Amino acid sequence: MHIKTKITFVYHQEFQAKTAHESLKPDNMDFIDSHIDNNHLIYELKGNSLRTILATVDDLIFCEMMSEKILDSI
Repeated sequence: MHIKTKITFVYHQEFQAKTAHESLKPDNMDFIDSHIDNNHLIYELKGNSLRTILATVDDLIFCEMMSEKILDSI
């Protein structure tokens, strides 16, 4: 089975999307593509296992939440 999903995080300003993108970049290997469109940070994931995709989405959301907390504090 081949699974594809897309996640979009929306920020108030483009620099916030860029900062979050850079902070999450080390975790984005192999089956995750990401890019910025204005103030949107967009992730596209693909894989063969629903369990792996769900675990990756869970990790990505958690990491983004941490990034968001840091952005809110500056």
